[in-house]
Amino acid sequence: MNVQARLVFCWLYLQVSFVSVLSDTWNAKVVPNIDALVKSCVVVPCTYNYPGTSLPSSRKRAIWHKKGNREEYIYHEDSISVADNFKGRTKLLGNLGQKNCTLEIDEVRDHDNGPFCFRIEIPDLDKFSFVEQCVTISMISSPKEPVLEHKNYFKEGSHAVFKCYVKHTCPSHPPSLTWSRSDGEVLPSIKLLYEGTWQVESVLSFIAKEQDHNTEVTCKAVFHGNMETEAKFVMFVKGKQNIYHIIIPVATVLGIIILLGVVGFFVIKKYKRQIQELQSRNENGLWSRISRVSRRTTRRPETGRGVFNKSNNCAKTGSEITGFSKPRCPSPKSGQKTYNRPETTCSVDYDDDYTNLADVNIYGNV
Repeated sequence: MNVQARLVFCWLYLQVSFVSVLSDTWNAKVVPNIDALVKSCVVVPCTYNYPGTSLPSSRKRAIWHKKGNREEYIYHEDSISVADNFKGRTKLLGNLGQKNCTLEIDEVRDHDNGPFCFRIEIPDLDKFSFVEQCVTISMISSPKEPVLEHKNYFKEGSHAVFKCYVKHTCPSHPPSLTWSRSDGEVLPSIKLLYEGTWQVESVLSFIAKEQDHNTEVTCKAVFHGNMETEAKFVMFVKGKQNIYHIIIPVATVLGIIILLGVVGFFVIKKYKRQIQELQSRNENGLWSRISRVSRRTTRRPETGRGVFNKSNNCAKTGSEITGFSKPRCPSPKSGQKTYNRPETTCSVDYDDDYTNLADVNIYGNV
């Protein structure tokens, strides 16, 4: 490499170095909003940067204070300077030498809302409060129940897998997940969902048995500060397919068909018997009426009510001739008929059977 090339390389190196130094400014990256469970803890992720070369942690001093009042410290190296409400409840988790200013607040209380801001003090350099990047904490009075994932039903002899997980904002004291069953394999895990929020998981696996049907599987979450919540699921286990699963339904269907056939047979038989009895009664009633009519017809000549014997129904009045009438059943053609039969009068008790013969001159014109 000649002298000119060396000069160009050195110039480029200096340009990059100066650009990197000049580009460094005072800035911080803090989660603006985060949830916190009361009585538990919350961890506020924080990173910062400043111009100049990196310095070890011993050359720096970290402070957290309330926004609008830089003298109200919630964290300070000197614990005496910390506000009474936060004494013994805050600590710095980040490494200042690695430009990490993460803060933890333990035993979260209702008034720990903030907003809180980070301040860095570097002796012989400068001091800076990042009041434009502060965090506000939202309080949660009771924990949410864990999410329980599973199948709707399980087959006997198959693997039953349950996944239980819950979100939290306290990775230094994550919630513990326990199961109501102790005969399965449990695999716990923790992962970061997004900045400031983590998720703890637990997977339970066991072989589903027939006796597991209608039994409860419970996942309990215990948070830091002894806050508890749980989720439950009632198992539905389908038995293995065997010959009984075929015979029993078929036998049931056949039994129902036979039962319906027997019931139908007796019902039809009963109704047939009732129909025959009704027909028999009708026939007997008809023949009895015919017999009564026949007997009445054969008795009429003997009772003197025949057509040709009217001696008992008509009375002679001597020289006066009266007409023959039927007051109860008059003829449709005329009301009262007069007959030329001398010395005969029709009785009002004349038989009804001869009402329609009123127009006939039964005595003739002799």
